[in-house]
Amino acid sequence: MPAPKVVRITVKDKTANLPVAGQGVILFSRTTATNAKFTFFSDNKLNRLSVEFSEGGVRVTAKEPLVDSTNTKGLVADLSACYWFSVDSQNQILTAGVGEPRMETVVYSYKFPAEVHTSNKQFLESLTHVTYDAENIYVPMGFTPLRILRDPITATVPLTLKDTTGLTMDDVASGKIMPVANLPTTSQKLYNCIAGPKFCLETQAFPEFYAAIERSIVTPGCWCYETLKKKATEFSKDRPNILETYLRITLGQNNGESPGIPYVMEIWPAAHYSPVHSHAGAEAVIRVLEGGIHVDLYPYLSKEAAPFAGADFVKGDVMWISPTLNQTHQLRNVAKATCITIQCYMYDGENDKHYDYFDYLDEKGMTQQYEPDSDMDFIAFKQLMLEEWATQPRGCCVGWGRRG
Repeated sequence: MPAPKVVRITVKDKTANLPVAGQGVILFSRTTATNAKFTFFSDNKLNRLSVEFSEGGVRVTAKEPLVDSTNTKGLVADLSACYWFSVDSQNQILTAGVGEPRMETVVYSYKFPAEVHTSNKQFLESLTHVTYDAENIYVPMGFTPLRILRDPITATVPLTLKDTTGLTMDDVASGKIMPVANLPTTSQKLYNCIAGPKFCLETQAFPEFYAAIERSIVTPGCWCYETLKKKATEFSKDRPNILETYLRITLGQNNGESPGIPYVMEIWPAAHYSPVHSHAGAEAVIRVLEGGIHVDLYPYLSKEAAPFAGADFVKGDVMWISPTLNQTHQLRNVAKATCITIQCYMYDGENDKHYDYFDYLDEKGMTQQYEPDSDMDFIAFKQLMLEEWATQPRGCCVGWGRRG
C-alpha cells in the first residue's frame, strides 16, 4: 500500500471537508483531559456519524450505537498521545486507534452487516464533512487544528523498502515490502540519492575504512573512542551512559529543508543505542551501510508507551519514515560489530512550520529536545580515519566494535 497522503484542509466554524466522500482518517491530539468528540455528516446534514473518545473506550453512533464488544481502550492520561479515526466506505469498516494511524494501534473496529451492504455503503459515502470540538482537539507540528489522511486504514504498512530492481510479485502480494514508488515524492528523492550500488563506505582508495572506524572506536586516544566518551551525557544529563551514544558524521550543508543537515552517517558501536525519539514530522530514509541494526517502533513519544513492533535490518536494507508513520522509534545495535547507517531527512513540500528538533525521552522518561548536530564533516572524518589507520599500531584488537 502507498504511504498515507496528508491533506491540508480548510476549516470554517470548526468544520472541514473530507478529501473524498465517505473515506479518510482524522488525526488529533488533546489539549485538555476532557473527552474528544467529533461528527461526520452529509451535505444535507440528514446522515450523521458521531464519535467520542473517552478513557473507557470509543463510542460511535449512527442511527444507533455501533459497538465493538472488544473495545476497552480509548483516551490515555498522557496528553502527548495522538489518536485517529478511520472511515472506509469501500470495505464498510470503521476503525480507531491510539498512536500512529496504522493497524497495529487499533483499539476499536466495527464492520457494517453484509446483509444491508447497499444502504450502509450509501450512508457512508454520503459523509462529506466533519465537525469537532476545537477547544480540546488539535494536532501539533503546525497542522492546526487537525489533519486528515485521504485514504482509510486498511492494512499493515511495511517498514522495509525495495525499488524495481529487487521488487517481486510475491513482495507486492504479501504486503511485507513497501515499493519505493509508493513513497511520497520527498522520500523518493532521498532514496534515490543514497540507494545506488556505489553509495558505499569503502572505496578502492580506502578499502580499510570500516576497519579503521572499528579500531578508532576501541582504541583510547583515537577520535571515535574519545568522542563517544565525551558524548556520554548527551541524552542522560544526570547519569552518564556511554552505551546511549552514537556518532553523527554529516554530508553536505543544512539548506533549511530538514531538521539539521539532511544526510548523516551514523556510527553505532556494538551494544550502543539511541533514546526513544521522534523525527520532527520530517520524511526520512535510513540505509544500513555496514553491520546491522534493530528498530523498535512506538505509537507515540511517552514513557507510558510500549513498542508495538520491532525489526532487524542488515547491510543493504533501507527503511522509511513519513510525517505520520514510523516517526517514533529506538535504534539499537544488538550485534558484536559496529553498525553504520546513512540517515536522510527532509520536510515535505507542504510543511511550512519546520520543527528543527528531535524530541526524545531522557533517563527519567521526560520529553526533551535535541537539536541535530554534527560530530564531524564526512570528508574530514574520512581523512582522519585514513591518518589514524596509517599511524596506529596494527596489533590484534579483540572485540573490535565493542568498547570494554
